[in-house]
Amino acid sequence: MFKYYKFKDYDFKLILYLCTITVLGILLVNSAQPDNTKKQLMGFVAGLAVLIILSFIDYHIWLKIWFLYYFAMIALLLAVLLKGDTSLGAKRWFTLFGIRFQPSEAAKILLILFFAQFIMKFKERINQWYMIAIMCILAVPPVLLIFKQPDLSTTIVFSLIFISLLYLGEINYRYFIALAAVAIPAFIIVFIILIQPNSVLVKKEIVKPYQQLRILAWLHPDEYELEEAFQQQNSIMAIGSGQLTGKGLNNTGVNSVKKGNFISEPQTDFIFTIAGEELGFVGSATIIILLILITIECFIVAFKAPDLPGRIIAGGMGAYIGFQSTINICVTTGLFPNTGLPLPFVSYGLTSLLVLYIGMGFVMNVRLQRSRKQSKEENNNSKI
Repeated sequence: MFKYYKFKDYDFKLILYLCTITVLGILLVNSAQPDNTKKQLMGFVAGLAVLIILSFIDYHIWLKIWFLYYFAMIALLLAVLLKGDTSLGAKRWFTLFGIRFQPSEAAKILLILFFAQFIMKFKERINQWYMIAIMCILAVPPVLLIFKQPDLSTTIVFSLIFISLLYLGEINYRYFIALAAVAIPAFIIVFIILIQPNSVLVKKEIVKPYQQLRILAWLHPDEYELEEAFQQQNSIMAIGSGQLTGKGLNNTGVNSVKKGNFISEPQTDFIFTIAGEELGFVGSATIIILLILITIECFIVAFKAPDLPGRIIAGGMGAYIGFQSTINICVTTGLFPNTGLPLPFVSYGLTSLLVLYIGMGFVMNVRLQRSRKQSKEENNNSKI
């Protein structure tokens, strides 16, 4: 397993980024909800261990069972709809061996692994229209199952990851132009219909009433400041109140957003609010920079990957982290409507944290496989 691996080729820089941002997340979780600190710390240790193990196992071995990933993804998403725990009107979790598990998070990495090998297997025909249609058809069931939970925000991220995989798979740019020509006008039309009073989308239960209200509250925060816009407006004020260096970790002042219950679930979706208030601009900027560095590192590995599946895996993880981080931070700062997405590596959530570390383990191995391939070639040349 370690043959041809070189110590100098190991991506310690990426490990440093991951450890730093996760430790920051643990400190913020401890401040927001101390009861979850131990679990998050255990998730970090377990995730780091899994990352190190996966980083030394050739990712091609895992891709041999690529077709099973799709069925596992569908099975998990069906299981949560049939047997999942209902919380705040949504079925997004189920309890397995005493551990609360969120299948939609696992589905993201399963999607990346599945299409990494699928695109490679049909590489010669991948730009035929029927192959594009097949890939889109395969993406529809998991997207609909996640949307049905309901989880619109994860549905959006999932779809963006899928589109990124197509791009990384060298799909002809003309298909993306055609997609944009259809998707952008369709999105505008749907959005206009959605914000109308008595919208047909809400009447037919295509969109939930609370989802419409969140969008209306985002567009007209003054009209909903005591209702749907309450949490997001408090988040903006809290982040601003942190100023340059923040009020300090574990701040318990009467005007603290977590102390006064001005936002719900501060340890998950709105963890960036806690960072802004307690660590200020310096702490918030540090988190953003670390997320950007991790995303860029994934894309660098993808660019230098030894083959197409490696590029799709590394690039797919970069897209996953980049899109989800952007949406989460934009929500807490009022740039996007309120959604329910965790901030990668920072928010509390064992499923999210473990899945991210599993994905980064694959990225680390893609980098090592490139170096291993070069070492093999050098060794063969020396023999000649």
